[in-house]
Amino acid sequence: MSPAQTSTLAADRITLAHRHFTVAENLSVALPTGKVTAIVGPNGCGKSTLLNGLARIHAPAKGSVLLDGKDIHRLPSKDVARKLALLPQDNTAPEGLTVADLVRFGRQPHQGWMKQWSNEDQQAFDHAVQAADVAGLAERALDTLSGGQRQRAWIAMAVAQQTPLLLLDEPTSALDLGHQIEVFELIRTLSGQGKTIAMVVHDLASACRYADHMVAMKAGKIIEEGTPAEIVSPELVQELYDVSCDLIQDPATGSPLLVNVRRNSNFSTA
Repeated sequence: MSPAQTSTLAADRITLAHRHFTVAENLSVALPTGKVTAIVGPNGCGKSTLLNGLARIHAPAKGSVLLDGKDIHRLPSKDVARKLALLPQDNTAPEGLTVADLVRFGRQPHQGWMKQWSNEDQQAFDHAVQAADVAGLAERALDTLSGGQRQRAWIAMAVAQQTPLLLLDEPTSALDLGHQIEVFELIRTLSGQGKTIAMVVHDLASACRYADHMVAMKAGKIIEEGTPAEIVSPELVQELYDVSCDLIQDPATGSPLLVNVRRNSNFSTA
């Protein structure tokens, strides 16, 4: 495998809009190098839009996204693809494409007109399918797999790309509890190998357990940022999700653990 590389990614006062509707405004965030950052918040708050902005999918109306200190929109696409991999929320692939074909596609940024499939490519492929637990599905067509199996295949493709930066939009959607834990543990392993990872996560408990850094969003704004232990409080949970809770310390990880969670409601049961 190639030695670990590092890259930096930051948003500098970016405004993100869909046509004439502003989704997020004046956002500044820098991903801590070699750490896992979880972007959390209620539905529609701009989490995925921020991730797409960082990934060069969504161009900011104002401000800039900086990859290694340079405006990401001024860099060649292949250079960006060698440094940054994105797993979007909705994935589509041609009918009949196999898992192996998809994972091999992750090596495309490292290919050239004269470059053949190399031992390094094969090692990256083997590592990716093993890491995402899809080796036994390699010859299966994606359209024959369950939702969870397909999700793991797409994760394998992103791992095969071997970028120092990995952006994941709800990476555990469609996965059962066991595979959710496998994916989060894989993310921790990749971080331990030096990757900088940002992920949109709906489950605040999982974000607290598996992330080093947290960005909390509401209504297109970043309202808190820091380690889970620093920023997660009953007041923050109340503000984000309109629920009340108590917090204790997870005895296994030391991270905040939400207990006695209850929905705030103005509805009368009378």
